[in-house]
Amino acid sequence: MTTDPARSAEAGAVPDVVAPEAVLERAKGVVMALTGVTADAAHAELLRRARDAGRTLLDECWITLDRAMDRPPVAAASRRTPSIPSPASPGRDSSPASWGSAPAPTEDAGAALLRQVGRALVSVRTPMELARRLREHLAGSLGVEAVAVFTALPGGGLELSGHAGVAGELADRWRETPPPEGSPVAAVVETREPYWPVGSAGAAPSPRPGDPAGAWDSGAWLPVGTGDRPAAALGLLPHAGRPFPPRTRELLRAVARLCSGALGASGPRTRLSEDASRPTVQAVLGALPEAALALAPLRAASGQVEDYRIEAASPAVVGLTGLGGQDLVGLRLLESFPALADEHTWQGLLHALATGEPFEGDPMAYPSPDGDSAELPTFAVRARRLGDGLLLTWSRYEIAERQEQRLSDVQRLGNLGWTNWNLLTGEVNWSPQVFRIFDRSSADGPVPYHELPDQVLAEDRPALGRAVRSLASEGEAFDVPFRIRTAHGVRHLRAVAEAVTDPQGTPVEAHGFVQDLTAQRSAELALMESERMMLTQHGMLRAERSLAGRLQQALLPLPHKPVRPAGLRVDVAYLPAQSGIQVGGDWFSAIELPDGDALCVVGDVAGHGIDAVATMAQLRFTAKGMVITGSSLTGALSRLNALLLHTGEPRATATMVLARYNPRERKLVWAQAGHPPPLLLRDGEARFLQRPTGMLLGAVQSPPFQEAECLLEPGDRILLYTDGLIERPSEGIDAGLQRLAAAAAGHDEQPGSASLGPLLAEMLEGERRDDVCVLDIRVEQEQEERPDV
Repeated sequence: MTTDPARSAEAGAVPDVVAPEAVLERAKGVVMALTGVTADAAHAELLRRARDAGRTLLDECWITLDRAMDRPPVAAASRRTPSIPSPASPGRDSSPASWGSAPAPTEDAGAALLRQVGRALVSVRTPMELARRLREHLAGSLGVEAVAVFTALPGGGLELSGHAGVAGELADRWRETPPPEGSPVAAVVETREPYWPVGSAGAAPSPRPGDPAGAWDSGAWLPVGTGDRPAAALGLLPHAGRPFPPRTRELLRAVARLCSGALGASGPRTRLSEDASRPTVQAVLGALPEAALALAPLRAASGQVEDYRIEAASPAVVGLTGLGGQDLVGLRLLESFPALADEHTWQGLLHALATGEPFEGDPMAYPSPDGDSAELPTFAVRARRLGDGLLLTWSRYEIAERQEQRLSDVQRLGNLGWTNWNLLTGEVNWSPQVFRIFDRSSADGPVPYHELPDQVLAEDRPALGRAVRSLASEGEAFDVPFRIRTAHGVRHLRAVAEAVTDPQGTPVEAHGFVQDLTAQRSAELALMESERMMLTQHGMLRAERSLAGRLQQALLPLPHKPVRPAGLRVDVAYLPAQSGIQVGGDWFSAIELPDGDALCVVGDVAGHGIDAVATMAQLRFTAKGMVITGSSLTGALSRLNALLLHTGEPRATATMVLARYNPRERKLVWAQAGHPPPLLLRDGEARFLQRPTGMLLGAVQSPPFQEAECLLEPGDRILLYTDGLIERPSEGIDAGLQRLAAAAAGHDEQPGSASLGPLLAEMLEGERRDDVCVLDIRVEQEQEERPDV
């Protein structure tokens, strides 16, 4: 790997070949420009990104440069380039001396300028080219007339390494007479702080770049690079000596950060150590057929190892860029082998350097320089301390070794192992995975095939014994499942084997594999047990539903025609729930009492199943009996509440409406316990009766109940119903009541009609989740004796 310039490219284009160290330095410059961090922090950030994304350091650098070229860093630029007030803004100094020759760029223009400069610097190769590129992009936009680059020398001092727009005479002067101590240029390198020329309206302009006087304060000077001592000082000489405004200064700071990577990449190679043993080490490595490197650690000011310098290399070593052998000497390790930045390998190298303990890394795939191979070569990295540095070696996995490694991986991933049986000598071989499957120590050796049936459970022994005998005598292949008992429990195994015969067809060898299927078999057995339990439960529920349905039908027979107690016409509709397989506890009664009044009841027991049906029957017959024997409606509700509170566990609850109709006065007296109100339809209008006080039955001791009265007229219609008619999961109870009122008013049939079908069809859309019971009560003119329900 070298830092020789790449083939010429158009300005702003990425060259076809760029040295990896140049790519790294330029990517660091981009990160420094956008975040304002140091070079060390930028390098650490690139390494972190590469590790998190699973990429090499070189790939991460190219991605960083591509992003800088393709998308403007608006967010970063806007943080460093505050908005400039408009010309009409108060407080702006509009004097010509306070501005450069070009107007201060806007926020979007500043971001675009940084993007253009960053794109141009990717292909920069020398400080001279850097200066020319900067002048091209900054002259028209920021009023930069000339650019100068003074590079810091290793022994101290500065030298002019690049310039553009500077008069030849002045450039020669600066080259012959470097900036002295105390000059603005030297101060920038020492203090790492930028220098801005002083100027204001009315002040004498600073000397022009071509002025023979050549004063060092004739322009702005910015440090390039970070660390104990910046790598260079960048001079930006404004047109007519006018100082740069604050907005432009922020942009120039960002430009200087971009230049940090370009100047670092175009500088000389890392200086080699002066150790007298280095030629000897190189001579030794040069004679080795293996891949080996001698490395010297490169430390930051804190003492932390940031990288390694390649001091010597064997001819077998080839870097990612294709350079190998002595061409790698002087380069950094991570520039030619970025995959070694892997956390495990990197920490292993540091440990070997610090403790002297040898390090051997895990096998890793590494791309070949030509990239033509369909399969990545795999290497194992080893490191030993050599003096103050490291000796790094690679051993490549050859095809046979890799095939063996793959076979081991297949056995481990498939939880299986191979077996081999020599039928002539009786010798048996097992792979290590088979010993693990049988929970057997390798020191005990493999189990001979004729003894294998003795290792399995008694139930599986005959089948495996027959298979082994047929294999040995007739060469018949087998695939047999069996079970063994180990210290960790019973294991479900599968053995597959086939025979190899001699020319006469006699079996002489058998080979196959044993696979542990315990996890799969356990899952299958659990699934089968779950299915069996589900079928059993389903059958039990169906039987319970059938029993509850027959019980409900016996206790609550539905009339086939309307009933007419006390001059009323009562139509009944009962619809069971469609979801679930259990019946509910909705019920009704419509009877004529001994005194000639009519009693109509609708109730709803909470829950489903046999318990709900039993509670329903208890309430239905008890309520009728109480009213027939003279109890008031509220008295019946109070006694029914006490009945539920003292009847078994779990405690049941219910809602109910009791309505008593006197045909002589056409008066309806009713009471309720937590139930929806009756709906009265008269002359095509629908309204709900005002509910009297009443609480859910079975909830509390001694709840208050009240009665309400309503005078009916011939042709009036009363609907008593359970909550399944009005409830929907997506709406509240009030919306359901409004729907019922609207639907009933729209389907108020003429007297004599017994159909509730249109009303129910409109109210019950989709799947019914609860039972529905409806009593449609009409006041008729004629009073005839009718059967009770």
